[in-house]
Amino acid sequence: MFGEIDVRPIGAGLAIGLGAIGPGIGIGLLVAKAMEALGRNPEAEGSIRTNMILGIAFAEAIAIYALIVGVIIAFVLPQPV
Repeated sequence: MFGEIDVRPIGAGLAIGLGAIGPGIGIGLLVAKAMEALGRNPEAEGSIRTNMILGIAFAEAIAIYALIVGVIIAFVLPQPV
């Protein structure tokens, strides 16, 4: 009577939202620990900053994967009939 309901936008939103929670928490913890390490040992600023930026880049890559999955869900999967 009412036809099929398109749940692709909901799936895409959930994929992006849930996929960004982990990297967001990870980046926050990483920066907090880097600031703590800088407070304890300011002489090691160069190596701490380099490792922090690498960790942030790797964590952000996972969020980009979630974005790609969301885009695939929203635009590539076939529409319900």
